[in-house]
Amino acid sequence: MRSLLPNRRDFAGAREHWREDLLSGIAVGVVALPLALGFGIATGTGATSGIITAIVAGFIAALFGGSRFQVSGPTGAMTVVLIPIVERYGISIIAIVGVIAGALSILAGMLRLGRIFARVPWSVLEGFTAGIGIVIALQQVPLALDIEKPKGGNSFLVAWKSFHEISVGNVHWNAIVMTCLAVLVMVTSPLIFKKIPASIIAVLICTFVTIIFDFNVLDIGALPRTLPSPELPIIPAGSWGVIITSALAVFALGAIESVLSGKVAEGLWHSQNKIHETDENSFDSNRELFGQGLATVASATMGGIPATGAIARTAVNVRSGAKTRISSMIHALFLLLCILIFAPAVGKIPVSALAGILMVTALRMVKPRAILEAFVTTKGNAITMIVTAVSTVALDLIRAVVIGIIFHLALSKIPRLNR
Repeated sequence: MRSLLPNRRDFAGAREHWREDLLSGIAVGVVALPLALGFGIATGTGATSGIITAIVAGFIAALFGGSRFQVSGPTGAMTVVLIPIVERYGISIIAIVGVIAGALSILAGMLRLGRIFARVPWSVLEGFTAGIGIVIALQQVPLALDIEKPKGGNSFLVAWKSFHEISVGNVHWNAIVMTCLAVLVMVTSPLIFKKIPASIIAVLICTFVTIIFDFNVLDIGALPRTLPSPELPIIPAGSWGVIITSALAVFALGAIESVLSGKVAEGLWHSQNKIHETDENSFDSNRELFGQGLATVASATMGGIPATGAIARTAVNVRSGAKTRISSMIHALFLLLCILIFAPAVGKIPVSALAGILMVTALRMVKPRAILEAFVTTKGNAITMIVTAVSTVALDLIRAVVIGIIFHLALSKIPRLNR
């Protein structure tokens, strides 16, 4: 247990580099704010659950996790898993699912199973990531159009039904304008404001336009000015089969995403600092599982949702100059300060603007360079990537990973597909 708990070495250099950690933590917090709100809304549990997750899970995972630079919170991949669970069984089930999934992650860390989750083939991972990006973008369509989400678990069919609904005359033009404006700002602002996150610029402009022109669009609404107290989840009388199955899916996804994100973080740091020798002790995958498990349990008992390591926010943390895990902890404290002071202003952000921001963020997960790389390496990698991406969109994330791994293993035995 001692190897899984925080120690003095975790904060080596904190006194010398506190300025860098402070600035990078604030930078990540600025990026994380609209994403946390958006993922909470997209999940169906509300913006409040998203921001609680980013604060509570973000701080605990930074303190107990196995990475110096990992930033945790609500993510698009976890949103994809949680949406069908919420639709079928209601919001109340998320608390017990989160506690069980977190407990499984804690147990996995204690049993030192971290390396298992780090062995997912890169072709499966890239196809999985591309598929998630497409699914997240499709999930935003009802929010972008400001209509009630059509029934159904498949994101493609839900998007199709949404477009059909507005084709018969149920068009909310103000919401569409907000979505298009958010997308336009997300695409163009990095060309003008290179040091300011595009998502924050999009949020500020869209909220300002909504207030000035008095647009009738759905906004986030009231946010709490304090964090809720932890409460044990309600133990249901039945449905344990559904709960266990859902918890296993949440645990598996959280473990894979967190371990891989932690490895990516170390690689980014070594690359940015031009360090070619990898320190094997710099990332502890077992401790990462343990820390993410604690974070998810805490988040679930305080009204949040299961959390994972967030690759995009982690990359921002590294590129902003983070030196220790204090940067990730400051990111969580910055978000807490936002709801303590700016909750009324944050509540006026249009939901359709957040949908536009998430659409652009999600589609950027589809990396043309990685796809081309798969096609120029081996046919087996290309087929595995395509099958995994299609399975992610058509089925679900866990089955997509299993199918991708099976294809990878099967195709690796065919010599002519690996030339």
